[in-house]
Amino acid sequence: MIPEAVRIREVGPRDGFQNEPETIATDDKVRLVEMLARTGVRRLEVTSFVRADVVPQLADGREVLERAEIPEEVSVSVLIPNERGLEAALEAREQIDEVNVFLSASETHNRHNVNRSVEESLAGLERVLARADEEGLRCEGVISTSFGCPYEGHVPPERVFEIARRLAGAGAVEVGFGDTTGMANPVQVGEFFGRAPEEVPEVELTAHFHDTRGQGLANVLAALQVGVDSFESSFGELGGCPVPPGATGNIASEDLVSMLREMGIETGIDLERLLEASRAAQEVLGRPLGSHTLLAGPVEWHPEAGR
Repeated sequence: MIPEAVRIREVGPRDGFQNEPETIATDDKVRLVEMLARTGVRRLEVTSFVRADVVPQLADGREVLERAEIPEEVSVSVLIPNERGLEAALEAREQIDEVNVFLSASETHNRHNVNRSVEESLAGLERVLARADEEGLRCEGVISTSFGCPYEGHVPPERVFEIARRLAGAGAVEVGFGDTTGMANPVQVGEFFGRAPEEVPEVELTAHFHDTRGQGLANVLAALQVGVDSFESSFGELGGCPVPPGATGNIASEDLVSMLREMGIETGIDLERLLEASRAAQEVLGRPLGSHTLLAGPVEWHPEAGR
């Protein structure tokens, strides 16, 4: 049941950059986005249209979109929190193909993250999705804390699926399930995604794992084994959830691509070019990044060593 090919959305320029404490120069962002866009990735989340005082790192998002030369075959997405964010995205309509909206499955995490109840967030996002759909934008709904909440603990899958159905009903053709603080385990992931196609039919189901506790790729394998073929990841293992502190570490795109390549699963992504982008990010940030493949290099089989 493991798929022969998977789709990967690279989220580093948004999810990764937004957590960096030092301001990244716009020129560097443009260069890194362009490097990623030429790796063979077909989906790229470039920025977020949030208030500059909330996420100052992404205040130059519109400029990055306008300046970056991205091949036409790459679908560009942006994260938007509300109707005002959608208006900003529509002003950059020529550079954008998709919008992603988000909320948490956990009431407490949602309050900490966007200062709204889950129902308040859903009501607002339903309006956003309807308008975005009218404007011809492809829409994804992202559900944070789908596999556990650091404040509330267990999050019932039924709650997550109900939110997903609401998002799909409002116009989301894709729903992403986020392991926001790295609490998921492979058995849980397999059971969750084993149910998901029946619970949320006729939409693309995407897995977004973090490697906070070293289980990110194990969770990818569990999802693959029940047929999941859409994932999100971040080059260099950049990013993580800023709420609460310490919950860092999206799975590294190059670790994901390397593992899938060794398993014979097609991604369309050039691993060496991806590693070049991560090396460049490492230089820009002035520190080593957490990607295993960036440190060890791709697997190279030598005939005399056997396999």
